[in-house]
Amino acid sequence: MYDEKIVEQAIKIHTETYGTKPTAVAYAPGRIEVLGNHTDYNEGTTFSCAINMGHCFCISASTEPGVRLTAGDLLKTISFDPKNDDRLDKKVQWANYVKGVMFYMHGQNISIDSVDCTFLGSIPMGAGLSSSAALEVATAFAVLEYTGKELGKKEIGILAQAAENNFAGCNCGLLDQFSSIFGLHHGLIHCDFRTLEIYPVKLPADIVFLMINPHIKHALVDSPYNERRISCEKAATEFDALLDHPVKTLRDISLKEFDENRNQITAEAAKRAEHVISEITRVEKGVTLLANNKLNEFAQFLFDSHETSRTAFENSCVELDLVVEAARTAGALGARLSGGGWGGSVVAIVHANEADVICKKIIEICKTKGLEPTAEIIIPSDGATVIKQNTIHVM
Repeated sequence: MYDEKIVEQAIKIHTETYGTKPTAVAYAPGRIEVLGNHTDYNEGTTFSCAINMGHCFCISASTEPGVRLTAGDLLKTISFDPKNDDRLDKKVQWANYVKGVMFYMHGQNISIDSVDCTFLGSIPMGAGLSSSAALEVATAFAVLEYTGKELGKKEIGILAQAAENNFAGCNCGLLDQFSSIFGLHHGLIHCDFRTLEIYPVKLPADIVFLMINPHIKHALVDSPYNERRISCEKAATEFDALLDHPVKTLRDISLKEFDENRNQITAEAAKRAEHVISEITRVEKGVTLLANNKLNEFAQFLFDSHETSRTAFENSCVELDLVVEAARTAGALGARLSGGGWGGSVVAIVHANEADVICKKIIEICKTKGLEPTAEIIIPSDGATVIKQNTIHVM
């Protein structure tokens, strides 16, 4: 499953801009993070799913050297040399994700030159649904299709992560990229970021997610995201000196060990560690709960996750807190901020036959609090794919 409309629009824009149809087209979805907030770079575990919104990336041959890249939503075009280490360009931040992917693919002997490219996405900007990872992954899949080269899916994720870390300046983990690549129709992805193993987890047939977007500014590059990562690393270092076993990351600390020793480490580091260690614990318990069809108990973990986001990790905000409480009041089984935080969206888990009613109630409640959110039903979807031209009908 992919967003056919956005693919058709991307191809149309590319054809009109460059005078020729693309010869390689790829699509990659965004994601919602269901459980496991900020655990990926702590070598923890997560539950996530790819969603029914994403980015399309198109490529065709050009007579000009280098890469011409058009942002389909902005209708702006830039040119760059994909071999240049031209990172953190603040003039055209949207291009940094593509530049990084192509630069690192060149380092893997997957070189691309003299091409015209276009991308277009259906993910609302700033919604916390990982439009950046979707763009990175779509770029990589399209380049591989165009060049006829191959790269393993995990390697694609790691390469895309490097692009975001070093070219866009966000020191993210692998959750977003892996979710976009390994998405599963009507299922969750259980990722272990120590072993890099991915396990598909089926969802009950009557369960869907809601994405509630209060439309507040969200940009991880400008947020305290990187500061939180440093605090987590500090907590792990301090626990390593305290405990009688090696601690490489917060993954190595049990919730019991944390509770017994939290007062012996720096107060701020302890607060950040509390959220992450609790999240890893919730994910692992959640595996068993879903396997035993204990959905209500699993969904409660979403509320618990948001609470430690709010009080310990401090990556929530007033608007997200209001939306979570509105979801609780409206009858959602569980709700929490989804993604890095400091803006973005709230994900809620509901029964499918109640989704429309709960959406309306959430919006009504939020409006009484001065918010003007939008809410959409999210369909867990398949991961990134190459789009074959004979399946596309461009208007």
